[in-house]
Amino acid sequence: MSVIDIHTHYVPRGWPDLGAEAGGTDWPSLRIESERDAMIMVGSKEFRRIGSDCWDAEVRLADMAADGIDLQVVSPTPVFFSYGRPGPEALKVSRIFNDLALDICSPAPDRLLPFAQVPLQDPEAACRELDRCLAAGHVGVEIGNHVGDQDLDSAGVVMFLQHCAEVGAPVFIHPWDMANSPRLDRWMAQWLTGMPAETHLSILAMILGGVFDKVPDTLRVCFAHGGGSFAFWLGRMENAWHGRSDVIATSQFPPSHYLDRFSVDSVVFAPEPLRLLVDTLGSGQVMVGSDYPYPLGERPAGSVVQRAEFLDADAKAAILGGNARRFLNLGAAR
Repeated sequence: MSVIDIHTHYVPRGWPDLGAEAGGTDWPSLRIESERDAMIMVGSKEFRRIGSDCWDAEVRLADMAADGIDLQVVSPTPVFFSYGRPGPEALKVSRIFNDLALDICSPAPDRLLPFAQVPLQDPEAACRELDRCLAAGHVGVEIGNHVGDQDLDSAGVVMFLQHCAEVGAPVFIHPWDMANSPRLDRWMAQWLTGMPAETHLSILAMILGGVFDKVPDTLRVCFAHGGGSFAFWLGRMENAWHGRSDVIATSQFPPSHYLDRFSVDSVVFAPEPLRLLVDTLGSGQVMVGSDYPYPLGERPAGSVVQRAEFLDADAKAAILGGNARRFLNLGAAR
């Protein structure tokens, strides 16, 4: 049974000085501390400690073997998106990291499938960079869930998503740049509450913002982290769409109409929320995701699906790999 992890990230083991390459200041850099450890810096501030599993294909492949994973989608780490920078700067940074992603995946191109990043604040440049990356060997694109105060229903993002549908590129949507306040500084609350809320808001924007009414149903899009809190609050959205149609009914159909237009990953850590996802979206809209190699991810990858007793054999096979093969347009399992 083929098992595909749709949600993993990479960080290269070093990159050119981004200020020298793109201009500007306070760019991310990497402080190497040993052969296996490094610290991502943003300007002079420590951002995240990482290990060699971020850049070393041999380490990654060994972990995949331990977890029984056949294929990984390898996506950017969102701190490098650079959406707040001028478009030309973000384009240069995207090109640097996209080329480095190919290098990281090159030792096992049949098992490590790179997703690109694009300068989403400049939709035309984003389309060009996506096309360049698809020609170079990337198999899809990861985007953040907003660009400044613009959600996924902004005209520029919709144009980019239409282009993704046209060229057949799958899109993985990941929360980033969460709201901050002193109340969110404790207990990693930005990650524990902010990320699910951001993802929920993004699905809301695509539905109520009419994105699914504007882009063809050939668009393949997946939301990280189980779609955030969306599945739990679908009934509230549906009630609001009908009860306050003067404010909420901005999409052609009620929210439940669009459940077959997007997928989510399975990184919800327990069978009970996984069952809610399957009951809400259907087993055909859920794919294994782990958030590897970060410490808030699932290890072994896919274990919540493997131990879900409520899934029959067909549903389990679909979530473990069949749905991802369709999402990635890989054809039948080899």
